[in-house]
Amino acid sequence: MLDITRLSAEEKQPWVYKGVTCLYPEYRRCLVSLSRGGADAVEVREFDNVAKAFVKDGFFLPESKGGVAWRDADTIYVSRDFGPGTLTKSGYARVVKEWKRGTALAEAKTLFEAKEDDIGAWPTVVNEPGRKYEIISRVISTRFQEEHIRRGDRWVMLETPRDAAVATFNGMLVARLRSDWKPAERTFKAGSLVSTDLDKFIAGGRDFEVVFEPSERVSLQAFTVTRNYLLLDILDNVKGRVEEARLDGGKWKLRPVAVPPMASIGLSAYDREVNDDYWITITSFLEPSSLSLGHAGRDEREKLKSLPAFFDAQGLKVEQYEATSKDGTRIPYFAVMRENAKLDGKNPTIVYGYGGFEISQSPSYSANVGAAWLEKGGVWVLANLRGGGEFGPAWHLTARREGRHKTHDDFIAVAEDVVKRGISSPRHLGIYGGSQGGLLVGATLIQRPELFRAAVATVPLFDMKRYHKLLAGASWMGEYGNPDDPKDWEFISKYSPYQNVVKGRKYPKLFIATTTRDDRVHPGHARKMVAKMKEQGHDVLYFENIEGGHGSGTTPAQQAQFNALVYSFFRKELF
Repeated sequence: MLDITRLSAEEKQPWVYKGVTCLYPEYRRCLVSLSRGGADAVEVREFDNVAKAFVKDGFFLPESKGGVAWRDADTIYVSRDFGPGTLTKSGYARVVKEWKRGTALAEAKTLFEAKEDDIGAWPTVVNEPGRKYEIISRVISTRFQEEHIRRGDRWVMLETPRDAAVATFNGMLVARLRSDWKPAERTFKAGSLVSTDLDKFIAGGRDFEVVFEPSERVSLQAFTVTRNYLLLDILDNVKGRVEEARLDGGKWKLRPVAVPPMASIGLSAYDREVNDDYWITITSFLEPSSLSLGHAGRDEREKLKSLPAFFDAQGLKVEQYEATSKDGTRIPYFAVMRENAKLDGKNPTIVYGYGGFEISQSPSYSANVGAAWLEKGGVWVLANLRGGGEFGPAWHLTARREGRHKTHDDFIAVAEDVVKRGISSPRHLGIYGGSQGGLLVGATLIQRPELFRAAVATVPLFDMKRYHKLLAGASWMGEYGNPDDPKDWEFISKYSPYQNVVKGRKYPKLFIATTTRDDRVHPGHARKMVAKMKEQGHDVLYFENIEGGHGSGTTPAQQAQFNALVYSFFRKELF
């Protein structure tokens, strides 16, 4: 329907597809988001799915960060850069407008304004059978936001906790809690999924029912909605599990769905207005990712597609271990290795980590890791660090702000455990991470340089004294703290890589990579760190792709080149 590569060639722009939102219920007209070079900022164009062409004189929005949603065939909600004063300090749109077809964008009616210190504001329209919900989300800080729902010409704020994630389902309000909440007589645990009648809630009702309640090592990652079911994507000790939830006599009943062990699961509705069918993707370290059509209410499903095998998994095994962090917390990790691997400390091993923003790291199939590392005899370790979401909100919250050091402690503990078990040794051990994971690599490297031989940090944060002044950095102060506040800088300064790298200390060989078009984490972080380390006489390598956004390239060729650089570096240093 739309060939992005051909479009790029015709327009002489490195376009990257960044998503689409289509007009309900026919889905003929769509708003397509296109990014130059992979940046977060996008240009939005109206596209006709039947004519397979962009609509002449259709809706068009110039490059900006923001959001867009259809209200009807001739009206859209828009949050963009509308000129001076319309962006937050984080560089995101803070103004939401209603734009009518055939009028100038400058004439669009302002509906909502977030504060300059907020992260931003985004519009959403949710269509359900017989219902439509028009919502503006005011995102205040990391994992804190307000939802404003349209009622006639009024916008009503939903009085749910600001740290809850909310959705709608067949006239109900569904909320995933990140902290304990007592809306009435009963207290609901953090990590729970609860529901109530939306109209009654807006009118003041606070009678909620529990859909899901977490336990120590079981957490809800996501959920999706079919006609009659909520499908729950659950992590059970970092392994995928699925349960179907259905209302029965006003109470939620759960039914487990059989899925493979040691896998990650993805769920999405086939057509929530028509039936209870759903798409299910299954991925693991050694089995290529597959797509099946599931049917709520029964286990049978039809396997429709699967990736080909990109590497030879014969003779490989996956083990799950636990390390003990500095404060005694058990930190799980996966190790993928040869079945006949000798535990003699000589296995070249990469430990990968992230540990931030409540983002979980779970099993996945990687052609790059398989072909470039596992097939060559290397060991791949995936660490499940605090700061992520593997065990629910508390796993994340304990490593925010002044607790950030726990993420670094966990990463070090996993590396030490790998050495203790004889899987590898400092001579053959490397660490790898990107973005927040790049900060993790830098902070860990500075603290324990003798533990590793080599490290790779991509699109990293390094200068935590000024991160909030660069691009989207201000939006992460809820995660890291405010370095302008002396109390916050006291704990940030202890791990900030740029401020703590010193001359005369021997560090593992470091490879830093970024992209010129990264408009999320400024490439200045990487450039400054490389310049300082070179000035101090350290052995550091640097690569900057002029395209790629907050990633590793915009085309398969660029991504292949980047991965070749990374794994060639590790093979040279660790074997």
